[in-house]
Amino acid sequence: MPSPSPRFTSPDSVVAALRAAGCVFAEDEARMILGAARTPDELTGMVDRRVAGHPLELVVGWAEFRGLRISVDPGVFVPRRRTEFLVEQALAQVPDASVVVDLCCGSGAVGAALAAALGPVELHAADIDPAAVDCARRNTAGAHVHTGDLFEALPAGLRGRVDILAANVPYVPTGEVALLPSEARDHEPLVALDGGTDGLDVLRRVASEAPNWLAPGGCLLVETSERQAEAAVDAFTRGGLTTRLAVSEELYAQVVLGIRT
Repeated sequence: MPSPSPRFTSPDSVVAALRAAGCVFAEDEARMILGAARTPDELTGMVDRRVAGHPLELVVGWAEFRGLRISVDPGVFVPRRRTEFLVEQALAQVPDASVVVDLCCGSGAVGAALAAALGPVELHAADIDPAAVDCARRNTAGAHVHTGDLFEALPAGLRGRVDILAANVPYVPTGEVALLPSEARDHEPLVALDGGTDGLDVLRRVASEAPNWLAPGGCLLVETSERQAEAAVDAFTRGGLTTRLAVSEELYAQVVLGIRT
């Protein structure tokens, strides 16, 4: 029995399917999917997954982050473009950093971007989710990648040596996880989204322990929301850090920076 004809016979047919599913940037997404698909059957499967609401980055297997192609596996948090602002702030604050930690690393996008910008550094990445750790290992060649809960994952020899401590912690309040877009709610791990009752449980833990790990002049950076920014700044200050808030209106990003003086 002959195999059925491919459902998508031209780029236009892919665009039409994506547009009908409500994809705002259907042409751009079609180009990415067409570039990633190796066979007609694979193309059909990828378009079907995107139409069904799977994140584009998980469909094609990668996300662009600060000019890098970051591999992203199913079940791993997808790096957001707004988090590029955190990387920019870290580089501006400690441009000569030699020891970098990417805590709650997910795919390792933040660590990979920092290492690409800084040149040779001692890079450590850590996450509690083994799937994220496997993904981060591929994206941060040459880095030390650890599995575990926050600082428990890191080697003791890092204490007092870290120049940049980037922690892209979960900060969605538990009661609001169900309100997230389905792409996040249904396809990304809860541990990477749920930040506790007010969304700041993990942030507070990081802020309280970070001074023990930072080198003099070292900087902790955490992304948060506009609504949570004041409480996040307070948590950093209570941890003994010299704190400021950086805001990008363009990327709708809020980053709290804490410096060990």
